[in-house]
Amino acid sequence: MKKAIILTVVALIIVIYASTMTYEQQTVIPELRVLLKDKPLEGALSTLEIPYWGTIISIESRGYFYFIEFLIRKATHFIGYGILAVIFYFLYLKLKWRFPSIVAFVTIFIIACLDEYRQSRIPGRTGIFDDVLIDAAGAIFFLLLVKIIVSLKRFITKKAEHS
Repeated sequence: MKKAIILTVVALIIVIYASTMTYEQQTVIPELRVLLKDKPLEGALSTLEIPYWGTIISIESRGYFYFIEFLIRKATHFIGYGILAVIFYFLYLKLKWRFPSIVAFVTIFIIACLDEYRQSRIPGRTGIFDDVLIDAAGAIFFLLLVKIIVSLKRFITKKAEHS
C-alpha cells in the first residue's frame, strides 16, 4: 500500500512540476534540430493536418520541427495521463474501492482540468480543453489496456488450472 501511495505522489509531483514550466523551459526544438537535421519522414508527415484549438496544425503551418514537437507534446499528454490513470487504478484497487477504473478515470479528468487551469495562469502557457480531452483519451486507452491484460491473465490462469 505504501508503494502505491508513494508512486501516486511522485507521479502527481511530476505533473505539477511540468505544468509550472514555461514553454521556453520545456521546448525541445534545439534538440530536434540536431537529432532530426535531415528531417526524416517529412514527406509522409507533411500530409498530416491536425485540428487543434480552432486551428490546423501541420508542417506547412508550423514548420517541421515545431510540428514534431507538437506531436511529442500531445503524445506525452496521452501517455503520461494514461500511466497516471493506471497508477490511480491500482491504488484504488488496493484500497478496495468500488469501480476503481471509473474512479481512476474521473480522478484523471479532474486533475487534467485543474492542470490546464493552472497552465492558463502561467505566462507563455495556455490552458486548453483539447488537452484535457487528450489526457482523458489516454486514461481510457491505458485503463482498457490494463483491463484486457488482467482479463487475459485470469483466463490463462484459469485455463491452466483446469488442464
